[in-house]
This record gives sequence, C-alpha cells and structure tokens, in this order.
Amino acid sequence: MLVVLLTAIPPSAAAAAPQGTIVVLGGGHDDPTLALLAGLLPSRTAAIEILTTATAHDPARTHAAYARVLHKLGCPHVGHLQVDEDHPADAPATLARLRAATLVFLTGGDQERLTERLLGTEFLEVLRRRCQHEAGFVLAGTSAGASALGSQMLVAGRGWRSLLAGGIEVIPALGILPNLLIDQHFVERARYPRLLHAVLAHPHLLGLGLSEETGILFRPGHLPEVFGDEVVVLVDGRHLTATTYAGREVGKPIGGQGFTLSLLVAGDTFAMSHEP
Repeated sequence: MLVVLLTAIPPSAAAAAPQGTIVVLGGGHDDPTLALLAGLLPSRTAAIEILTTATAHDPARTHAAYARVLHKLGCPHVGHLQVDEDHPADAPATLARLRAATLVFLTGGDQERLTERLLGTEFLEVLRRRCQHEAGFVLAGTSAGASALGSQMLVAGRGWRSLLAGGIEVIPALGILPNLLIDQHFVERARYPRLLHAVLAHPHLLGLGLSEETGILFRPGHLPEVFGDEVVVLVDGRHLTATTYAGREVGKPIGGQGFTLSLLVAGDTFAMSHEP
C-alpha cells in the first residue's frame, strides 16, 4: 500500500476534519460502490435518499435504478430526494427528509445543476453541518455528483485545447470537501490537460482525477483511501517553481514547472495537513 504525504495546506485554508463519511466515485458502473455504501450504514434499514438534481433527463428512472440495486443489498428505505425546477431545495418536506437520511447519494449528470439549485440554500448548510458534525452520516457522489463536492469544479475543457489560455472553465462548487478540485471519467475521457490547467489556475487546491469505477473514501480518523478498479491521479501545484499562466493571451499555450503528480490505486492513501 502506497501512502502519499502531501505538502501542507496554508493554515487559513485548512478546516477541521469532517466527522461524517464522504465517498466520491469517478462514474461508470456504480453497483460495487453501492455495496460499499450499504456496508457503511449502521443498519441496512437506515434511510437512504437519492438526490437526482444533476440528472436532467428522467431522474425518476435514475432513482429507480439505484433503488433496485440497494433493495437487493437489503436496504428497503430508498427515497427520491428531488431538488430541481419544480422542487425547491428549501421546501420544508425536503429539508425534513434530508435531516432524517443516514445516506445521501448524488447522481451523475451536470454538476452545474447542483450548484445552481443548492448554493446559498439552507439545504446545503444542513448537508455541510451533517458532514462536519455527525459521525454516522454518509454522503456520496458519482461523476458530476463527485465533482460538485470540492471547492471548485471544472465545467469546460476538452483535449489539447485545455492547455491553451482560456481553454477551461472553473467555477465554485459546493465546498463540502474544501481544498480539493475533483474531476471524473478522468482517464477514459483524457482529462489530464484540463486538470493540470485547473491546478495551475488554482495552485492552492489539490487536483483529483477519478477514473471510472474508482473513487476515494474519506472516513473520520482515517487517511483518504482509494478503492476500485482503476487509478486516481493527484496533481499538486502548491510548490510550482515557474508559471506562464498569469496574463497569458487567450489561445496561447500555458506552462508551469514543479507539479507533483501521483498515481494511486486501490488501497493507497494520502495525508493532508488538516487530518490527524
């Protein structure tokens, strides 16, 4: 097992380690992760909510697919937590269900739908507080649902053009995992260039590239641990020695020296300064 010790996060950016458990997955086939999540529950009868906000097309079908798998795993209480154009995040019934859930699972789709519907809401504050202070609470996200949990998130950038000034777009995410910038479907969609560019633009953040069927388990009292079939790429730009990023003309190549890059597989862990 590989343990990566990362450079210290500035004290002003560090936050107390969450007491809840957080799981991020790079997309693809989610069934093995659902089995992992079921195993984290204090009881298989605990309340589970599937949050389909990121899923624009037929979210009811998406919920039903996850519910079928979870039912087979012995979890009978799988609700559909709808927050969208017709279901406001701060509706009293929605907040009550959020407070009662032991596991909340964020589906894939478009991560901007999550930030558009959740930023500035009481719903998000409740979710943050539960992650921070409740040891039995579990929050998980796959694909777009994983990307939205960091401090910032990538919403544009493809191929070699991602290494040109102006070739990506990074916007604020939900901030549940501070100091992180998470990308997904990483190897499968050749997203190395855009994550490097994003870290060059935000060198105080650690970039995580999650391959499909691969993710990271954040548990209180433990180092973050990789699970799954493929690779997690860590990009650390906090000790860059040179960069041409600032003031670069749009369309011109960007450059940076001093990145630290790690490739992690199942069982590998990494330590950050705000963790014990």
